[in-house]
Amino acid sequence: MTKQELLIFNLTEIRRRSILLWEGLLPENYDWRPDPKAFKASNMIRHVLSADYGWNKIIKGEDMTAYQAPLENVPFVDLMTELELTQSFREDLLQTISNFSEEELLELNIIHPGTGQKRILYDYILRIGYHESVHAGQFLAYLRAMGQNRPFIWD
Repeated sequence: MTKQELLIFNLTEIRRRSILLWEGLLPENYDWRPDPKAFKASNMIRHVLSADYGWNKIIKGEDMTAYQAPLENVPFVDLMTELELTQSFREDLLQTISNFSEEELLELNIIHPGTGQKRILYDYILRIGYHESVHAGQFLAYLRAMGQNRPFIWD
């Protein structure tokens, strides 16, 4: 496997497991959150899915100063609708990753606009997966706190 293929495989496996978790959320719990400052369960799903749009802009070196979340004014309906609305974000991100050369992956510096941290592109893309994985762990905790069954994701 090439570095691009490994990165895409990693992100795809993380997303597959996230979707398994999200499918375990009952619609009556979409607005549940552990405390008033936390994401609602539906907002966490939207946050993870919509992040692909922003990640793609960042790794392509686009200006993020006027960034606006792509689904900011769109109400959350259900998981399937959310997946459909964000499918192109995911496809575009994975295509961008596949278009980078191995040299670019190992030499391009990416500066995260929120923190100013500089990372090599390959490392930055791995951190995209880490971000989603952290939210998967939070979502497992949400499901436990709601008293819902937690889907098995450890295959």
